[in-house]
Amino acid sequence: MKKTFLLLAFTALIGLQVHGQDYKTSAGLRAGVPFGLTVKHFLTKTNAVEGILASTPWGGFVITGLYENEHWTGKYPGLNWFWGAGAHVGFWDRGRNNPYFSDSYRGNAVLGLDAIIGLEYTFDDIPLNLSLDLFPTFNIFGYTGWGGINGGISVRYVF
Repeated sequence: MKKTFLLLAFTALIGLQVHGQDYKTSAGLRAGVPFGLTVKHFLTKTNAVEGILASTPWGGFVITGLYENEHWTGKYPGLNWFWGAGAHVGFWDRGRNNPYFSDSYRGNAVLGLDAIIGLEYTFDDIPLNLSLDLFPTFNIFGYTGWGGINGGISVRYVF
């Protein structure tokens, strides 16, 4: 039992040393609109792609792909701000009205464009990344028009 504990403690310490400010991939949960799963992968030191698989408040799900550009704040290590753009495709339950619009669109698919801006903090000592963002959307197929300014908080494990 003592050897197992020491082995686990040693493995955890090595893992903490491997994960620093710069990371390649992170995955976790997103709370907000939309809420669900998020994965972020850096292509270069400042450019990343993010995928979000999320449930929607109007009874369906949406898949979003974003290309993001990340910048260091310059004052606090681990704190970055980012902006980006992408697209989404979603499926709503037929027969459920979208509570964010006054009419009764009853379609079951939507396609649109997204933008994102936010702050992200990656801890030095633990493999954890926190992100806070604003997420405006515009639908071009299905329910067309302004989709609103959404937002969320993401908690990701850093690989």
